[in-house]
Amino acid sequence: MKHVWEIVFSPTGGTKKVADVLTQAVSEAIPEENVRFIDLTLASSHDEAAMEPDDLALLAVPSYGGRVPAVAVQRLTSLHGNGAKAVLVCVYGNRAYEDTLAEWQDAAKQAGFCVVAAVAAVAEHSIARQFAAGRPDDQDRQQLAAFGASIREKWEKGDLHEPAIPGNRPYKKAGGVGMIPKPTRHCVACGVCASQCPVQAIDPKDPKQVDSGKCLSCMRCVAVCPHSARKLNSVMLSAVGVALKKVCSDRKENELFL
Repeated sequence: MKHVWEIVFSPTGGTKKVADVLTQAVSEAIPEENVRFIDLTLASSHDEAAMEPDDLALLAVPSYGGRVPAVAVQRLTSLHGNGAKAVLVCVYGNRAYEDTLAEWQDAAKQAGFCVVAAVAAVAEHSIARQFAAGRPDDQDRQQLAAFGASIREKWEKGDLHEPAIPGNRPYKKAGGVGMIPKPTRHCVACGVCASQCPVQAIDPKDPKQVDSGKCLSCMRCVAVCPHSARKLNSVMLSAVGVALKKVCSDRKENELFL
């Protein structure tokens, strides 16, 4: 293995937390300088990144309504996999990941990767944060580290077969416009939310203006605001919590596909 790549789309940080644990376990015997990171979250160009066939890449993405965010697919397919081995990672908020891994598998192949493993993991729900609160927790981290060790063992044995990965084709229909955070009276128009928006949906000159056609409802603007001045409508947020309570309350477990 020449390099390990951690390639992540993680607007609020939950997906990166999962990817970090897996990367550390997979790269245990790899020199630190051979572990590289690519952040697909922001709009900067990623098309210069090129892997080699003996590299291993962890490709991590959140599940939004059981699908991969379209912008993550676009940015992944701009990379040059060049036959590098890929571990697919999808992270969901304790509801379901549905067709996320299948769609991510197709995107990885389109980018030139060879899929050898996949992981579905749980992190705190990015909108209704009472669900899976604090996850990945210690139990998750121990399990994910064990997953990473198993993936590394498979790699060291030269076992490159592609595992059976759950999901449907055609994928489930993508959801429509979701919940869009709005600035509160505490907003000072500092522009952080606009500069950090994965799809540049917020007007940097007037953060009150959001392009609803672009917005992912990823909650990054809420997470990065230094003044805690961007919020969701409280009534709508409460309604989401009620709607998700039945399907999100029981603890879901992480899964490994080898």
